[in-house]
Amino acid sequence: MTATATPNGTAAAGPRAGLRRAAPWIGLAARLGLAFVWAYAGWEKALDPDQAAYAVRGYDVLPDNLVEPVGYALPYLELGLALLLVVGLGTRLVASISALLLLVFIAGIAQAWARGLAIDCGCFGGGGPVEPDKTAYLEEILRDCGFMLLAIWLIVFPRTRLSVDAWLFREEQPHVYDDEYDEDDEYDESDPAEQDTGDNRGDANRNPGTRELKGPEIQ
Repeated sequence: MTATATPNGTAAAGPRAGLRRAAPWIGLAARLGLAFVWAYAGWEKALDPDQAAYAVRGYDVLPDNLVEPVGYALPYLELGLALLLVVGLGTRLVASISALLLLVFIAGIAQAWARGLAIDCGCFGGGGPVEPDKTAYLEEILRDCGFMLLAIWLIVFPRTRLSVDAWLFREEQPHVYDDEYDEDDEYDESDPAEQDTGDNRGDANRNPGTRELKGPEIQ
């Protein structure tokens, strides 16, 4: 894509330049949105850790000796992810862990659905066996896929506004984006307007025809 030159000599911002400027603000919204999800989910589970363990048991995947440790630890993992996302520290790493955790949730719900189990996912508290007509597997999977999109955005575009990452790893923004640089604006040696003014001044001091430098007149 070629940029359009403006009267002041700078390249006009194209669609990609606009996206690059907007990406940190979109990332801020994604970061805070995902932080809210983890904070809400973790807080609800932390209020009743026994219920959280009961929800984990309902998936019928883990051995009994791992059900309670996972159920008790999961709320604090989610709260920790929420805190890091709020302050914007290690955003790409936190988003990667979030995406992995969401994949685990989606796989757990899908396997319960495929096996004919009747459970509530317990993603935001509650959980465990329910009546068969009370299940909402498709809605839960689609919801988690939506949260996954937020995590993927932050993995691809981890630099966000109002974050610790931006403060710790500052970088100078280019005046003109490299992919929008117009090659027609390069220096042209054949253009008289681009010639060094010093050379023009030198030509003015030369005798016409001989091109020799003018000297002082001899009396």
